[in-house]
Amino acid sequence: MEIRKPAYYDLFRCIAGACPDSCCKEWDVQVDEETADRYRALPGELGDRLRRCLKKEHGEYVMTIVDGRCPMWRADGLCEIQACLGEGALCQTCREFPRLTHDYGDFRELGLELSCPEAARLILSEPNPETVRMEIPGSTEPEYDTDAMAVLLRTREKAHAMLTGTGRPVNEILAELLLYGYQAQGELDGGAAQPFDAETALDSARQLASPGGETKLLEFFEGLEILSPSWAERLRVPSPGQWHREYLMLARYFVDRYWLQAVADYDLVSRVKLAITSCLVIRTLDGDLVRTAQQYSKEIENDVDNVDAILDGACTSPALTDAALLGLLLGTDTVDSLPHS
Repeated sequence: MEIRKPAYYDLFRCIAGACPDSCCKEWDVQVDEETADRYRALPGELGDRLRRCLKKEHGEYVMTIVDGRCPMWRADGLCEIQACLGEGALCQTCREFPRLTHDYGDFRELGLELSCPEAARLILSEPNPETVRMEIPGSTEPEYDTDAMAVLLRTREKAHAMLTGTGRPVNEILAELLLYGYQAQGELDGGAAQPFDAETALDSARQLASPGGETKLLEFFEGLEILSPSWAERLRVPSPGQWHREYLMLARYFVDRYWLQAVADYDLVSRVKLAITSCLVIRTLDGDLVRTAQQYSKEIENDVDNVDAILDGACTSPALTDAALLGLLLGTDTVDSLPHS
């Protein structure tokens, strides 16, 4: 089996007490059955505390949140379980986060989640991350439509190439990516592969663009599940910033995470719109890009219902129409261009 991962994947190290946020903050942590059994059987004070913290909801164990934090989270930012019992005693969620695995049967893609501050820093520090490939023993049977996957892999490479463009405004590159998503969808649906005419696509984008969609976009996100009051407040008080090259790195992250998932339902356009919409919301909230992107991911990507709502909204919501998204991308706000290589 082939394993693929970005070069920065192995650079990740948890910064523990130095973390400006925490995976122990605000989230109900799902605990796998085997670990829950171990916790419930532990003797002593730690075992008593764990038994009080664990609860079962909808057939799954979770660690309850007390005053906005996991009760095992110490004042110094470290985990009481890991400190007392070692890393091997952590539940699967805590051992793996922020590492991502997408298993397609004959290959796996590994990545990092943007919702971790240190992972976000790594993701947004590499404009064109090298893909590291390695072989491990394991199944070589694909668990997907091989023709569809071939199209998705090929078109994703084209998307990567678009996002490494130089000397052109970032917002225009993202507008072209949105329209390229429709061409790639046509190929996924059985159409012939053909060259992508970026200049014609951009002309079409300008004609389609409809201004004034910022309010509707943020209202759409206010209607999703919200984890923290600070996120709700930011959605109510937007402060649009300039486009700069890090937004292409951000778009690359979303493309890498979601593009191939279209092999499950053949809906690529909604995932491309998810990537574009995510960049637009993060840019609309401005502030420190790493911090804003990390908070966005924590609120949106770590809530499957929110991701599903955006994918559904890509087809149904007035806030996520092509005209509205292109209007936000190609509006009259000042934009930065990438330097020539």
